[in-house]
Amino acid sequence: MFGVAISTIYLTIVIAIGLCTVLYLFFADIADGAAEGIPFFDPAVILAFITITAAAGYMLEIFSNLSHLVVFLISIILSIICTALIYYFLLVPLRSAETSLAYTEESLAGQTGKVITPIPVDGFGEVLIETGNGIIHKRAAGYNQQGIPYGQEILVIEVVNGTLYVQEYESLFS
Repeated sequence: MFGVAISTIYLTIVIAIGLCTVLYLFFADIADGAAEGIPFFDPAVILAFITITAAAGYMLEIFSNLSHLVVFLISIILSIICTALIYYFLLVPLRSAETSLAYTEESLAGQTGKVITPIPVDGFGEVLIETGNGIIHKRAAGYNQQGIPYGQEILVIEVVNGTLYVQEYESLFS
């Protein structure tokens, strides 16, 4: 084609789209924002489709004796299958798996934790609560003004003005 071997064209496309993919990794937020209003346009999927098509075309041109049209059609079919698998089993789950490190104090009610600074009667101590987002240290007081010793498991009953009101907790499975 144009005096250049078709395998060279495929290889050039793989290299060029590979560079575009690296740039997309750095500027994905801008590209996603620019294409937000266009449905079915996802740069990651388009780049994957072109890369797989060109790579499969290059490999088939080098290692088979098929005609150029058959190689191109096989590359397109293979790319559609691979891109669909990448989209549904990798990109969709990753996009729906957004997590936030933020929490509200109200969301701590019902959580369990451990006392790391003993809670005196009618006083304050400190508790440690492990969540999926990390470890939280908070000021705590006994729910009914009871004292709770160091290392005791606790259950957060309510949160008032940044203070956790807790009581001793015994799990059914411990």
